Amino acid sequence: MRPGDRSVDPIRRFQSWFAQAARAGERRPEEMALATADRRGAPAVRYVLLRGIDERGFVFYTDGRSRKGAEIRANPRAALALYWGGTGKQVRIEGAIEEVEPELVDAYWARRSREKRLAAASSRQDAPLARRADLLERFRALRALYRAKELPRPAAWTGFRVIPDTIEFWIRRAHRLHHRELFVRRAGVWRRRLLQP
Repeated sequence: MRPGDRSVDPIRRFQSWFAQAARAGERRPEEMALATADRRGAPAVRYVLLRGIDERGFVFYTDGRSRKGAEIRANPRAALALYWGGTGKQVRIEGAIEEVEPELVDAYWARRSREKRLAAASSRQDAPLARRADLLERFRALRALYRAKELPRPAAWTGFRVIPDTIEFWIRRAHRLHHRELFVRRAGVWRRRLLQP
């Protein structure tokens, strides 16, 4: 394949690699590092779980009041990295980030286990906590209150989509001569080039 070749769809390739990692027995193939930056450009990174992928981008869910939520709103660009040691593959993604449509957030919330929904509703992610006992008490109180009815999605609990403009595929090779392919999207068209390791 020549540099600039448009014949490979990087989203489909990602989906194929993701499925391959799952079949290979990776413990949590959906774990991905998410990097954001605040208004001044100070970076922060943490792991989140990939919960959706299509031609529009890569989706995860979180408390929008969290540090990452604040950073995303202040500086709506992000980077993702996924590494699957069993297959010797890594994918890096960079792009703009947007909030997911409320109906998708509601549908994902409804699929979560009851305990996970209770935990999310009990916590204001990243806010100071005087005592762990306070968090556990809120969890127990919500569990009792919603024992016989559905727990509504908290207004701040939301999803974000990273809309990729670059995707890099990395394959481990002998002697650290790794194989790297970079896809860059401009005006809706993906172009591919090889990178030296």
